[in-house]
Amino acid sequence: MDGNKPVNEFNELLLTSIDEALSTFGESVKTSIYFHLKNTFSLPKHEIPLRIEDFSDSLERIFGLGARHLEILIMKNLNKKIESQDKTNKPNWIASDFTFGKYVEKTRISFEESRSFDITVVVDLGESAKIKIKPKIIK
Repeated sequence: MDGNKPVNEFNELLLTSIDEALSTFGESVKTSIYFHLKNTFSLPKHEIPLRIEDFSDSLERIFGLGARHLEILIMKNLNKKIESQDKTNKPNWIASDFTFGKYVEKTRISFEESRSFDITVVVDLGESAKIKIKPKIIK
């Protein structure tokens, strides 16, 4: 089995999740955001999975506080993609105060190790709302 398969597979899931989140603004805006990421922040689309903190910082510079809502949408999309592949029900571990980058890295590590378990992430949006994201990762 190719050792890079889980890495490449995860990166594709992540990029697809990002594409879907950015597409909520419309295709022309999504294209403009990728253009801006590449030319202003030297972050081409294919490098995003490898530079997730730079991506998060760039989103914050572009959208300000609105970046957090976009990151949550990306996490939800990624969760759905990974969960749809899981047919098992393994134990949970719960973590709060996850940043977008920490969430992606923890999910990536789990995915690459081909271990199966659930992650419950509680994202605190202040007094207004809390959401739970629970990706399931499989071999």
